[in-house]
This record gives sequence, C-alpha cells and structure tokens, in this order.
Amino acid sequence: MLDVLKGAGLLIYPLALCSIIAVYIVCERLYALRNAAILPDDLVDAVVEGRATTGGRHSVLARIIDFSHANATDPEAIKAFARLQINRMERGVPYLDVIYTLAPLIGLSGTVTGLLKVFSQISPETGLPDPVAFTQGVALALSATVIGLVVAMCALVPAGYLQRKIENYAVKIDLLLERIVARASKNQ
Repeated sequence: MLDVLKGAGLLIYPLALCSIIAVYIVCERLYALRNAAILPDDLVDAVVEGRATTGGRHSVLARIIDFSHANATDPEAIKAFARLQINRMERGVPYLDVIYTLAPLIGLSGTVTGLLKVFSQISPETGLPDPVAFTQGVALALSATVIGLVVAMCALVPAGYLQRKIENYAVKIDLLLERIVARASKNQ
C-alpha cells in the first residue's frame, strides 16, 4: 500500500488535498442538512395545521417564516427569500463535482508522466528496457490513477446523495411556502 502512495509521486499532495476537502464538505453538509436544521417536525406541523409557529427557531423554515412576518405584503420577496435559503443549502456541494472530475485527471497526469519516465529509461544500445524496472515503473505509474479514481468515487456518491437530499427539502419548502404566503397575506 505504501508503494502505491509513493508511486503517485508529487501528485499525492493535490490528491490528498482533494480528499481532505471532500471529507470536510461531506461531513459539514451532512450535519447542516439534518432535518432539525432545515424542517423541524414541530414547525412543519404548525405550518400545515395553521397554528402559531413555535420551536425550531434556528432552522431554515423558521427563517422563512420570520421573513414572511416582516414582509407580509410582498409574496414575491418571500418566495425569493425561500429560494435564497435553498441556495444556501447547496453551499459546498458544487465543489464535490469539481473534486470528482479533477481527481481522476490528476491521477491520469501522474500516470502519463510516470510512463514517460519509464519509457525514457530504455537502453539506447539494445532498445529494450530492464524488465524488472520496467514492470515496477509501470505499476507505480498507474498508482496515481488508482488513487485519483478512489478519491473521485468517494466524492461522487456523497455528492449525489446530498444533491438529492437538497432537492427533497426544496420540494417540501415549496409546498410549505404556499401556506406561509397565504397566511402572511391573510394576516396583513
């Protein structure tokens, strides 16, 4: 395993950086997108049933409700604020797209440079490489691609999951927004 990491050469550093950033974004978004921080059940129930909204004061839904109270005469502003809150939920997720696209390319460039180094060591007299050094060099050169692919897969799956979770929240917020806007316009 250590040989694989050594085989990536200097490109192990940008690949490690991509990996660290991906892990940070995934952990932060999983925490930020928990149900209690977006749509607390008690607040959702209050909106659906038309009761006074209590609880969940630091959630996305609470911010939308507070904004609707302050801007009851402007339903378009309330809808725009809700879209802004949905946009805030997506923070960081597009960087995962960059990481799962970039990591294999970094790995591929490591493979290409490694193979160039291996082929440049072919003996000019015989035109043949040292078989042991050649096979070891090719194996190590391919390690950058393997690491890049692993980093990409580890960013791709959570990116899809987080995007789907955000889309589900957006649909729920849109449904609740109709009730919030109707209630705000009725209370003005």
